[in-house]
Amino acid sequence: MDKIFLSPPHMSGKELSYIHKAFDENYIAPVGSNIDSFENEIQKYSGASHVLVTNSGTSAIHLALLLAGVGPGDIVLCQSLTFAASANPIRYLGAIPYFIDSEEESWNMDPDLMEDAILKCMTGKAYQASASYLDLDQQLLEELSKPKKPKAIIPVHLYGMPANMERIMKIANKYDIPVIEDAAEALGSRYFGQMCGTFSDYGIYSFNGNKIITTSAGGALITTKKENRKKAKKLASQAREKELHYEHKHIGYNYRMSNVTAGIGIAQMQVIEDRVQKRRENYFRYRENFKNVPEIQLQKERQGSYSNRWLTTILLEKGDLEDNYMDFIFHALEKMNIETRPIWKPMHLQPVYKYFPREISGVSQRLFETGICLPSGSSMSLDEIDFVSEKVMSLLAQKERVIS
Repeated sequence: MDKIFLSPPHMSGKELSYIHKAFDENYIAPVGSNIDSFENEIQKYSGASHVLVTNSGTSAIHLALLLAGVGPGDIVLCQSLTFAASANPIRYLGAIPYFIDSEEESWNMDPDLMEDAILKCMTGKAYQASASYLDLDQQLLEELSKPKKPKAIIPVHLYGMPANMERIMKIANKYDIPVIEDAAEALGSRYFGQMCGTFSDYGIYSFNGNKIITTSAGGALITTKKENRKKAKKLASQAREKELHYEHKHIGYNYRMSNVTAGIGIAQMQVIEDRVQKRRENYFRYRENFKNVPEIQLQKERQGSYSNRWLTTILLEKGDLEDNYMDFIFHALEKMNIETRPIWKPMHLQPVYKYFPREISGVSQRLFETGICLPSGSSMSLDEIDFVSEKVMSLLAQKERVIS
């Protein structure tokens, strides 16, 4: 069988017409009608107030942090169970990420731990949450010892599963802290009917090659205020002033999306609901296939949540199996031409962030150690899903031989 990829791009067939349009109009630049149309399509679909497309979801997070006023020494609460792009822009600005563990139900930011972290920050005790604050940079340690409110909060809708936004926003509003909603994996996901990415001051989407729709590379910043979009656009365009010559009063960035790739996005937005429905179909097929396998658990939707099921993820009950059993599973599937990967390694376990503050319950580490992301592309056939399911169950049946 040909290789079954984790989440390959799935074209609608109409992308080339918009790419040709960009060439016909000779707008091979970060301006043009495709960009305007793509932003309008995202706005219409998500219900967002204002949209700015960017060259990546990472740059959109960076812009949101700048708009929130984050700077050197500020503390930003960030979900630990996520991709590094959620956390790295905090360090771009010299700010301090404070990692928050996951709740059991959604696998996303635990609101109770989030509030614990806020209170520690406000009483100057954030340094106590560092893995080894004696090894922390002295300047950072001094900042963590100062009583101050976190400057922003970054929850993530992991694998398309909505975070507990009702509680997160209630706590954030209580302490008047802006929220930057990382919905990079969650375009099309809803929480009590509202699109993820639109609950807070700022939202983020990603159109990387493996996302539910793609522009090959790209992202979007969602804002609630027209003025914030205007500021973000200026910052994303090297902060150039309106002069005939090139005038710069602020540091800017080259973060705009190309008019060519925006054309891909227009065609992709025309099939977004089809892609969501197919990913959900994949999940339900996997769930049916694994229903009589007690060792396998799937990520469930809490009441009010509607996940785009970007990736179907499972947890394996290892029991008395050896520590290397998960590696055995991944390597065995790879030999069968099936691409899988572990659930994200939590940020607080990453070497680059090992000394930074964290509120940890152990949930994210357990998910990382027992979790597998299964092939979930919207172009997958049901036969391919059945093939993957069969191979996973076959490997589980071999566990006695693995132990011996």
